[in-house]
Amino acid sequence: MAQYSPQGFSFLPQAVKHLLIINTLAYVLYYLLAAQHIIDLNYWLGLWSVGSGMFRPWQPLTYMFMHGNFTHLFFNMFSLWMFGATLERVWGTRRFVFYYLVCGIGAGLLNMLVPGLHVSVGASGAVYALLLAFGMLFPNEYIYLYFLVPIKTKWFIIGMVALELLLGVFDTGDGIAHFAHLGGMLIGFLLILYWRRHPFSRI
Repeated sequence: MAQYSPQGFSFLPQAVKHLLIINTLAYVLYYLLAAQHIIDLNYWLGLWSVGSGMFRPWQPLTYMFMHGNFTHLFFNMFSLWMFGATLERVWGTRRFVFYYLVCGIGAGLLNMLVPGLHVSVGASGAVYALLLAFGMLFPNEYIYLYFLVPIKTKWFIIGMVALELLLGVFDTGDGIAHFAHLGGMLIGFLLILYWRRHPFSRI
C-alpha cells in the first residue's frame, strides 16, 4: 500500500512541471495564432473522428495538449498538479509519464468510437485517469468537493464514474467528451491492475 504524504504538493516533480509548462505554452500559442487569424491549432492538432476526413496520425497524442479555453486549461492543470505530483513521486517519473500518455491516447481513441463527434481537445482523459489512480492508491484520503465538502476519494470516484456514464449515455449537448473521461479511467484501471499483478514490471 502506497503511503500518502501531505507534503506531496510542496514542490513539483519533473514530469508534472513539464506537462504544466507544455500545456500552458500550447494554449498561449493557440490563442495568439487564433487571435491573429493565422492558424487554428485546435483544428489541426485536435482529435478528429475518422469519418470526418480530418483525422491525422499525430492527433491521438497532440489533442491532449490542446484546450478550448482558459477554464478548460485551468481545471485540467489544477487536477494534474493536485493528483499527478503525488503519483509521480510514488511511481517515479518513467511510470508516471507512461501512464499519463497511454491513458490520454487510449481515451482519445476510445472516444473516436462514439458516433456523431467531430473534434476533441484537452487533457481530461489523462487527468481522469490520474484521479482514478489516486483513488486506488489512497482510497481513504479526503478531497474537498468545491473546496468545502470533505469526501473520501473512493466515493468521489464512484460518483464521478456514475455521473460521466449518465451524461454520456443521455447526451446533454454540453460539448464535453464524457466517454473520453471514462475511457481514460478504464485504461488506467487496467494498467494499475496489471502493475499490481506484475509488481516488478520495468514500466
